[in-house]
Amino acid sequence: MQEALEEYLRPEMMPHMWCPGCGNGIVVHCLIRALYELGLPREKTVVVAGIGCAGRSAGYLNLDTVHTTHGRALAFATGIKLASPGLTVVVLMGDGDAAAIGGNHLIHAARRDVDLTAVVFNNNIYGMTGGQHSPLTPAKAVSTTMPGGTGLKPFDLPQLARGAGAGFVGRSTTFHHRLLTSLIRDGIGHSGFALVEAVTYCPTAFGRQNKMGSPAEGLRWQKNHFVEIDKFLGLPEEDRKGMEPMGLFYPARSDNRPH
Repeated sequence: MQEALEEYLRPEMMPHMWCPGCGNGIVVHCLIRALYELGLPREKTVVVAGIGCAGRSAGYLNLDTVHTTHGRALAFATGIKLASPGLTVVVLMGDGDAAAIGGNHLIHAARRDVDLTAVVFNNNIYGMTGGQHSPLTPAKAVSTTMPGGTGLKPFDLPQLARGAGAGFVGRSTTFHHRLLTSLIRDGIGHSGFALVEAVTYCPTAFGRQNKMGSPAEGLRWQKNHFVEIDKFLGLPEEDRKGMEPMGLFYPARSDNRPH
């Protein structure tokens, strides 16, 4: 299995540029494992990535990859899919790529139901450029540009994508890597636009400013604060405080919704 997965990587590009303890490598592992489980030919698979820590993933993958301009990954991916509909196209973005400068492309890719799979690395902050707040930074979290907290409610990215028309929407964390792998795999298998939010931990830019502790403690935080959607919906309102749902949100297995 390990040798089969390593075929999806470019060893000449190692070591990678991510900080020790960064969760991005786990997300990439989940992606290549999903591709392996689907048995997709590498010559028929394209990965498009934007700018930022998540965007550097494209350089490490032994596939046809495109490292695009900031916020435009979905626009490039749409063009690739329209030009060659037989290709499997996966888009890797950070929270800025997807929800800030790329937010317009996100909602319209979902609205058009383009047959793409968007995997959003959500580390709650702009890690590569100095730890500024992003549209996904929690309201009370500290950043270099908002040392007192943003005071703004962050986007609920799965709900935003679903509201714009995405036919497949899910969320998992780097701790819950098996669930993340299955969501990416099923999202790729979905015919139409699929969004998978991958909640990852940035120990350098986010963890230090918010005193979240070591990478291991960041993973432990994910373990304790994310719960499967069906269980989440069964919790009393007071027990949902501080918890976040994860899993397949849409198409839902029932008429329930995350919120």
